[in-house]
Amino acid sequence: MKRRVVITGVGLVTPLGTGTEKTWQGLVEGRSGIGPITRFDASAFAAQIAAEVTDFDPALWFEKKQARNLDHFVQYAIAAADMAWKESGLSINEENAHRIGVITGCGMGGLPTIEEYHDVYRKRGPRRITPFFIPRVIPNMPSGHISMHLGAKGPNLALSTACAAGTHAVGEGFRHIVYGDCDVVITGGAESVICPMAVGGVSSMKALSTRNDDPEGASRPFDRDRDGFIIAEGAGMIVLEELESARKRGANIYAEIVGYGQTSDAYHIAAPPENGEGGARCMAMALQDAGMNPEDISYINAHGTSTPLNDRCETAAIKTVFKDHARKLAISSTKSMTGHMLGGAGGIEAAFTALTLKHGIIPPTVNLENPDPACDLDYVPNTARELKPVAAMSNSFGFGGTNGVIIMKRLEQ
Repeated sequence: MKRRVVITGVGLVTPLGTGTEKTWQGLVEGRSGIGPITRFDASAFAAQIAAEVTDFDPALWFEKKQARNLDHFVQYAIAAADMAWKESGLSINEENAHRIGVITGCGMGGLPTIEEYHDVYRKRGPRRITPFFIPRVIPNMPSGHISMHLGAKGPNLALSTACAAGTHAVGEGFRHIVYGDCDVVITGGAESVICPMAVGGVSSMKALSTRNDDPEGASRPFDRDRDGFIIAEGAGMIVLEELESARKRGANIYAEIVGYGQTSDAYHIAAPPENGEGGARCMAMALQDAGMNPEDISYINAHGTSTPLNDRCETAAIKTVFKDHARKLAISSTKSMTGHMLGGAGGIEAAFTALTLKHGIIPPTVNLENPDPACDLDYVPNTARELKPVAAMSNSFGFGGTNGVIIMKRLEQ
């Protein structure tokens, strides 16, 4: 019999605030976390705005020396995992440690540290490179540090599949429990690359918004006047647990994960096909895995990046899969408020989807003022909506043509 998997803890570090409550309140209020870049002088850059985490206090989790040796993406991941773990009410001991895994997603790892120490090397030579350089930059440090922080001795994996990494991590965590490899998995995504090389590199691809005089209005998924995404940072971690275990201990359950899909476009390094074919197959695969019909889904947390191509192609993919039911779906892009956290986005948006199911409130797509004629579905414009969706989908699509989709539903009591 297929084992069932539920979410029993959520931890968030986002541009809307550190902690699940602060972030969720910001989403429901339609508040933007986007502003001018403060991490470096961006005056020479085409894009000068980002969604930065502004209230994170490392002292709540780390000694000063430890914090210095951890890149921000690792700090955010550990903090989010710690919050999720404490909320779950679980504990680790010698008997269960090997049944508890950690699977995280990240796109680019410690790029700010690479920039910093390349400069140190050029100016002061190789002997001044810190011995913590490699452990600060490699993408599996969130999963490694989280497992050490909690004492989790089960599978310890890190996925680096661009902007789908967080969703793939959640999906793989789900499968590890379904197939009996673990009873509990701490999973999600983290990213922090608001630095010159990342901003300059993505700007050169013409993928970032240059609406520098209106940061809060710059991320406008599905709007006719969208001109690119907003680079963001943060972490979202959730605790997945086998259902019967969660029920036995009376755990607070957010939602049940029921389906997972993963596909490749096999088309282009950065652009989806015009008809969104790869994303459509991924959504269909997740529905098949969940044993659901398209009509069973009532909400989609869209990838919704605010780029001209993604939003149009994702809309086309949704229409392909859901046909007439596409007009009845509530769809929103929370990136309109948080910006795009790249490899961390899927973990954060999995948490948002679980919160939507738990609270019966759908976050809006803000700044949707002039809908693109090619994006003609219900994107919950500008104001949160009370709705108790039975089942919801979260989409993530990444460079390299990699796609990930997960499906959750309210737990049947």
